[in-house]
Amino acid sequence: MKAVPIAYSLRNLWTRKLTTALTAGGMALVVFVFAAVLMLDAGLRQALVSTGQPDNIIVTRRSSGSEVQSGVERAQAALVESQPEVAERSKETVVLIAQPKRGGGAVSNVTVRGLSPQGVALRPQVRISTGRMFRPGSTEVIAGRSIAERFAGTAIGERLRFGGRDWLVVGVFDAGGSGFDSEIWGDVDQMMQSFRRQAYSSVIARLSDPAGFDALKRRLEADPRLTVDVKRERQFYEEQSAALSGFISILGLTLSVIFSIGAMIGAMITMYAAVAGRTGEIGALRALGFRRRAILAAFLAEALLLAGVGWLFGLAAASAMQFVHISTMNWQSFGELAFSFTLTPKIVLQSLAFAAVMGLAGGVLPALRAARLRIVDALRAA
Repeated sequence: MKAVPIAYSLRNLWTRKLTTALTAGGMALVVFVFAAVLMLDAGLRQALVSTGQPDNIIVTRRSSGSEVQSGVERAQAALVESQPEVAERSKETVVLIAQPKRGGGAVSNVTVRGLSPQGVALRPQVRISTGRMFRPGSTEVIAGRSIAERFAGTAIGERLRFGGRDWLVVGVFDAGGSGFDSEIWGDVDQMMQSFRRQAYSSVIARLSDPAGFDALKRRLEADPRLTVDVKRERQFYEEQSAALSGFISILGLTLSVIFSIGAMIGAMITMYAAVAGRTGEIGALRALGFRRRAILAAFLAEALLLAGVGWLFGLAAASAMQFVHISTMNWQSFGELAFSFTLTPKIVLQSLAFAAVMGLAGGVLPALRAARLRIVDALRAA
């Protein structure tokens, strides 16, 4: 079977510049929305999953859902610390405070974490970018980069008022885009006193051997003196993104499907118009010996080329979103969380497949119509 040259489809797309541009633009918009939603979800997951370390575990009250809702009694925390698998540990308390943002003054929840001196060592991705570390036993705090940029009173030298005390900001830290960038850190004992807490929120520990996690988890969760959940830190933070990630995915994909229907209808109208305007050409191709399958393949290739142009421009526009940083409330912890759009190779392939499906769906019926034209009828209509 002779195949219709690909140049034939390219030439016809170039001949109809306006309709090609309009149809490809519609597809590009849909690809942009589809890819942007996936990038938003990937950015959220990356921010929270990268918060955890592979060798760390987190111990919280059973079924608490988040550190803010958790409570680990002092005796229980001491029991966790005494386990032979634990190499380093940090007893921590996590609370939410309402803090106004810079400029507009809108108030949002900010996560405040009190941690032990070893707590910083358990987070190797965190480094002080300006200023210095807070001193243990003092009312000094350090602010995550995202918090310092957006919230009033969080710059170095400024004071925050919460827990019945004034806290001096002595440093800003960079957590590499993880969830810690949206937190304020201070001394755990001072935080416990200020908020009149009798129990810690969690215990973070690094294991001497990560392979001992399963045995430690079984022992602690089966101990009648404890009512705790033991999880790998990365698993815990991945679960923290589940509710917000699910909402983003459902809303975004719903919009993508709605928009894609319009784009497919536009592609279908364009291709039907192409068939109607090239009836004589189709008859001539058939008379030259090109089979129906070759005509079908040529028009499907044209629709796929149209979708490819839309994909290219839509993905290019979506990739520019990587420079955009957004903040929203994490529905699991109810604290402010900042993250950015993240483009991954998987998203590139998913958006390409999505564009191809739109092109095929919009082009298959017009292509079938073109392939079914009889030679005599096509030449007579020319």
